[in-house]
Parts: sequence; C-alpha cells; structure tokens
Amino acid sequence: MRHSLRMNLLAPRTLLVAALAFVSATVFAGEAKDLFAQDLSTATNGDHWKWENGELVAKDHETLWTKESYSNFVLDLDFKVAKESNSGVFLRSGNIKDVLAAPEIQVHENTDGSKYGMVAAIYDAMPPKKNMSKPVGEWNHYTITCKDSVITVVFNGEEVIHADLNDWKEVGKNPDGTPNKFKVALKDWSHNGPIGLQGLHGKAQAPVWYKNLKIKTLD
Repeated sequence: MRHSLRMNLLAPRTLLVAALAFVSATVFAGEAKDLFAQDLSTATNGDHWKWENGELVAKDHETLWTKESYSNFVLDLDFKVAKESNSGVFLRSGNIKDVLAAPEIQVHENTDGSKYGMVAAIYDAMPPKKNMSKPVGEWNHYTITCKDSVITVVFNGEEVIHADLNDWKEVGKNPDGTPNKFKVALKDWSHNGPIGLQGLHGKAQAPVWYKNLKIKTLD
C-alpha cells in the first residue's frame, strides 16, 4: 500500500515532465533554427567565442549577441557550469552596450551575491520558484519563451519563472517590494532585440558551455 501511494504521488510530476518534453519536441520539430551558425557569422563578437566539440564557449568576457533581433519566440538550449561559473542569457536587448538594458536569465553555479542572482532567476528581478539545477559538470536544459510582456522559463522540465514585465511599474523596484539595479521600469524594456550569451564573468572567470541552441519565432 505504501509503495502504491508513493507511485500515485509521483505520477503527476512524471506526467508533467513527459508532457513538457513532448511539447518542446513538437514545438521545435522541423520549425526551429540554430541560434548561432557554426562559423558564428550570424553573431556579433563571434571572434570572442568558439565551438569545441559542438559546444559553444567564451574565450573572454565579451557577450555573444545574435545579429538578428527577435520579438516573440521560444528558445531551447542546454548549458553546463563549472565551479563558480557566472553567465546568463540576455533576451531582446534594447542596448547591447548596457547589460542592464535587457532581462537576463541567470546561468550560475552560485548566487553571484545578488538577492535574485541564482540560476534560472531573472537577474535582480525575480527568483525561480524552485531550484532545479543539476550538479556541476552535468547538462541542464532551458526552454525560454518570450511573448509580448510575458517571459517563462522551463528549467529541466519544470516551469520556474512566469513573469509579466508589465507588473514592474516602478524604476528600481520589483513587484515584491525589493529593490533592483535597473534604470528604467521593466515594463519599459524593449520587446524586440538581439539575444546574448554572457562571456566569462565574475572573479573566477570560470567557463560555461552551451549547446543545442535552437529558436522558433512566434506570431
């Protein structure tokens, strides 16, 4: 009886993970494109990054940006961190010279000393609902969706971020009352712009590896 009850309790989560995996596969089947070309000709700052064994890694601190701008999309990717890795995925930047001009989905081994700096957080704005990170050296998976003002992040099969940027109405303040570093209210962030991968960052300058970066544009 105890074993049967445990199986019944696990079933909904198992079904959810399977459903999300099916949706991801269906969404991307035959419709997605590579975010970056193998020769990085579709990227800005491509000479600061390199492909190694099908994995994209930074040579230095420079952010890798897409030349193309995106509005509404689903972005699928895998990442792996080292000890004290510090990186992130910038979405629809309004100014690639200013890292605070776009939402950044954190790719970290630690919290970066920020209240909302942990892996899968929207940097300095919103924490993930749950820590779904795998141990250092194992691959993690993000499915990031941007649809107008709404951003969602599915992290290793579970939705951990569901944010409507219109809820950030005040400069320097999050909806939960905590302060943030941003010079504009998040509701005023651009809904169109390039996507970026942050280069070697933080004191450790530890690497982050990315692979299977696919994007599908939405209406």
